[in-house]
Amino acid sequence: MLGPVGVVLVIVVTKGKTIALLALKFGAPILKTGATMILSIGAYAMLWGWKYAVGFVLLIFVHELGHVIVARQAGLKVGAPMFIPFMGAFIALKDAPKNAWIEACVGIGGPLLGTLAAALCEVWFRITGNPLYRALAYSGFFLNLFNMMPVGFLDGGRIATALSPWLWLAGLAVLVAMIVAQPNFLLILILIMSLPRVWSLFRPKTDEEARYFEVTPEQRGTMAVLYFGLLVLLVLGMRMTHIEPGSLRGID
Repeated sequence: MLGPVGVVLVIVVTKGKTIALLALKFGAPILKTGATMILSIGAYAMLWGWKYAVGFVLLIFVHELGHVIVARQAGLKVGAPMFIPFMGAFIALKDAPKNAWIEACVGIGGPLLGTLAAALCEVWFRITGNPLYRALAYSGFFLNLFNMMPVGFLDGGRIATALSPWLWLAGLAVLVAMIVAQPNFLLILILIMSLPRVWSLFRPKTDEEARYFEVTPEQRGTMAVLYFGLLVLLVLGMRMTHIEPGSLRGID
């Protein structure tokens, strides 16, 4: 007589565990991203007001979404975006790219979508006349241009794998010049973390490592047009949306 009751209990418990596992699988990344976003917003708000802070963090989020979208289209498993105040955000690739072309595509996905978001902020400024959106547009263009520097783990460093890894040396020179001109903890950290990859240029490579950097002329040409074309657009965007230092203060 109690048999049917036992079956029902087993089904309920099993479904409950399944729902709990699904909630843990999909809810935990959302909570991590949301919590780190809120933490970053709070940190930026102390300097520039909460409205700018929200907009800036959303620009970073859109940038990271660009990486996520391209990575998933390439069949790579990626983690949810994680934010670090005053250092930006990152996504963890759970699968390594199969070759330099895929790595470059994932790398440029963020700046492409991030540049579009910054451009939309400028469009909205022209519609509303609210200087907050111009400030966000300028910040968005700068953020993506900085990430295009061809060095280390920055997006430009990943893109350079499909163009020429020797671009890492050019990026390293620019980075060192920036540190000499204006010492900054974040720049020094990027330099330190970039050195192992730059060093890999000069050590002997296995056949598998050499094949990783093999791309077709069409792929290299396509990435070159995207990379250098985007650099030009970002520089023009920054010139168009230039704002005076300190003008963000008081926007809240």
